[in-house]
Amino acid sequence: MATDYKLKKLNAGRDFIANNYHAPLSLSDMAKYSYMSPYHFLRTFKDTYGETPNEYLIRLRVEQAKKMLITENFSISEVCEKVGYASLGSFSSLFCKHTGMAPTLYRRKLWALSTDAYRFPLQVIPACYAYHFLGKVAK
Repeated sequence: MATDYKLKKLNAGRDFIANNYHAPLSLSDMAKYSYMSPYHFLRTFKDTYGETPNEYLIRLRVEQAKKMLITENFSISEVCEKVGYASLGSFSSLFCKHTGMAPTLYRRKLWALSTDAYRFPLQVIPACYAYHFLGKVAK
């Protein structure tokens, strides 16, 4: 388990990754932001969060891509670029690995649940959030 001081440094590195997921990031960049060597950062990050910094970055990018595919009218290539991938093939294979389907199929299936194009289907939004959001719109 990381000490409070190490945890603060790790959190700074994790926040750096989260705020810059759309940019090309190397392990050295992430570690530098946490004031650790790349190897020490990698090992401590994995021990603390249960995933490597790269796995965390990929998960963030895929989650953001899922949101964009549902709520935006960007092409798959544009989504790929906006979440930080230069290669459409790499993006598609990672997306498929994490979601079990290709980005195009993911978009098609979730858009089919919605009556409004480019709107996140209400069936997938937690009810507490939907009520909160719909309550503000109705006022």
